[in-house]
Amino acid sequence: KVIWTVLVTILGYASSLPVGDDSLCTAEELAKYRIIFTGKWSQTAFPKQYPLYRPPAQWSSLLGVTHSSDYSMWKKNEYASNGVRDFAEKGEAWGLMKEIEEAGEKIQSVHGIFSAPAISSGTGQTSTELEAHPRHPLVSFVVRIVPSPDWFVGIDSLNLCQGGHWMEKVTVDLYPYDAGTDSGFTFSSPNFATIPQDTVTEITCSSPSHPANSFYYPKLKILPPIAQVTMVKIKKTQLGLSAPFINPPAKSNEIIDTVS
Repeated sequence: KVIWTVLVTILGYASSLPVGDDSLCTAEELAKYRIIFTGKWSQTAFPKQYPLYRPPAQWSSLLGVTHSSDYSMWKKNEYASNGVRDFAEKGEAWGLMKEIEEAGEKIQSVHGIFSAPAISSGTGQTSTELEAHPRHPLVSFVVRIVPSPDWFVGIDSLNLCQGGHWMEKVTVDLYPYDAGTDSGFTFSSPNFATIPQDTVTEITCSSPSHPANSFYYPKLKILPPIAQVTMVKIKKTQLGLSAPFINPPAKSNEIIDTVS
């Protein structure tokens, strides 16, 4: 009776422990994906203060990681790390890469780092490949909005595994975020550090609620997506072959309302 009581107690305690989002992934092998980032930042879609020169609208390189729930690159409503701050403000990746590598060494929470080239205009595509592991099925990445004070787009801990299988294709619309480290309102604002540092927040058509804000469109309910990402699982027979190029609809991102 004593042994049974102890067993019940142990099992009850174990069932009350927190379970990570990736704990249910029972896929038996690695999965490779082609990740395609599409910039949709056009003057038609975002006419207010659209940067035409010095520098024109563009995107930084994409920096991402596949990981377990023990690691977090960035999270909404939490403070950005020094590495994310440097990337969001200046596009410098070394600090963020060092943070990722240290997390992988200390708690084995990172499977791999991946990157894709920058896009020299507000619209366009860039792509690369990534590898996910059953114990590391989550994907996170950041891309800096250029020019901007500390604005970026990205994904936080997207799970590519559903039970015992990997998802074949995932498409996510992306919206701008403020890293909370610079207080500029416009794309071309001078460097003005936020002291004390604020948390990462999503930029909307009404927040920050200030007419000077480059994304302030009070007549809209929501902003149109400024970018989009698609991840397509690469079949074994396709490994080593070129990935399909996804061409977005020409006018799928235009603002219909008058926003000038």
